[in-house]
Amino acid sequence: MNGIHDMGGMHNMGPIPIEKNEPVFHAVWEAKTMAMWRALNATGRMRGHIRQAIESIPASEYMRMSYYERFITALIEQAVASNIVTRDEVATGRPAPGSPHAVPGLTVAQASSSPAGPARKLPAVVARFKAAQRVRARNMHPTTHTRLPRYARGRMGTIDRDLGVFVFPDTNVYGRGEKPQHLYTVRFSARELWGDQAVPQDVVFIDMWEDYLEPA
Repeated sequence: MNGIHDMGGMHNMGPIPIEKNEPVFHAVWEAKTMAMWRALNATGRMRGHIRQAIESIPASEYMRMSYYERFITALIEQAVASNIVTRDEVATGRPAPGSPHAVPGLTVAQASSSPAGPARKLPAVVARFKAAQRVRARNMHPTTHTRLPRYARGRMGTIDRDLGVFVFPDTNVYGRGEKPQHLYTVRFSARELWGDQAVPQDVVFIDMWEDYLEPA
């Protein structure tokens, strides 16, 4: 998806602030947002994926929000779409008449596990590429979720290593199947990505699924 969230390589976005000794959460409500995400996913009733909801936030709102503002906004939309809460309940902070007043608490195992589940898979999937092989990132522009950054599309690189078999996020976030495939770390020269103005010695490493790549 060519959305505002894919900001890599974009110009005039301002400096990136570096906060010394940055805390995990800047406010209590941010920690509660993460806890709610885990709790809601533990119910097994959540539909879709949080990334899909985040990427659906309009660009003007996305740029105005902090990280956890985007997260809580997307979480609310996902919970409403999953029929876990209604918009009136969100607006008033009160449960609708007749709704359950209690749910089972999370077990330690549920609270400790990743809501998304394991991404690494171990099926016997044959690798299409190997280390040191030259490849090209596909010049693709899907209207749905993808982890292929725009600045790398159509660019030439070299397979640095095979990371193993992982779930393919482009289909998995929509419930269209895990489509397990090999994930590679691909090495790109800075000049291949940014042109002659880039420092010749600089390189960028990007993790890419097989469906993002084609032989050079």
